[in-house]
Amino acid sequence: MTLDPIFANVDRYIGGLFVEEDEALTGVENSLVDAGMPQISVTPTEGKLLHLLARLRGATKILEVGTLGAYSTIWMARALPALGRMISIEADAAYARVARANLERAGVQDRVTVRVGRGLDVLPEIVEEGLGPFDMTFIDADKPPYVEYFAWALRLSRPGTLIVADNVIREGAVLDPDTSDQMVAGARRFNAALAAEKRVSAVVLQTVGAKGHDGMALAVVL
Repeated sequence: MTLDPIFANVDRYIGGLFVEEDEALTGVENSLVDAGMPQISVTPTEGKLLHLLARLRGATKILEVGTLGAYSTIWMARALPALGRMISIEADAAYARVARANLERAGVQDRVTVRVGRGLDVLPEIVEEGLGPFDMTFIDADKPPYVEYFAWALRLSRPGTLIVADNVIREGAVLDPDTSDQMVAGARRFNAALAAEKRVSAVVLQTVGAKGHDGMALAVVL
């Protein structure tokens, strides 16, 4: 799908007005290139949005599923108070090493623990260890198990917890009920489950910008 360049240009315009990226944040994208990792971090504007959501929520404990190079992690960690803590789960040990280096460069390594392992293996451990509930959870990982990630996020929540999930529109491909794309099918399953879940009040917002057409889900636990 080819988007009108105005969307990327407007994204850059917004970023120029409201987003300040320091060397630690720009260094994350460079580290992805150097390590041969996928360049699929949230955009600077979306990073700032996550930062603001964490501050609006007054979050002191944040959970993230999907670290990659820790770009979104840094934005959210910087919203935490001095004694705030964050756990980020990354399935790939090599990615986790890059992420930890980026967190140290950003000066937030004391607030963030990167747990290595499949999300569906690590999340039960976090429950068993009594590390919840969390004030905010950000899901940005492999799409097929998004429904299961959401279920665990609910178990690790309390009333008022904010759950955010990225990449849930997939360039509009979620409109196709017969899709064979497992990433799209996972997003469709998640959106349906979110809409049916009575324990949250939720909405999905379309996003369009420098990285294309997608969407972000936001849910507050009731």
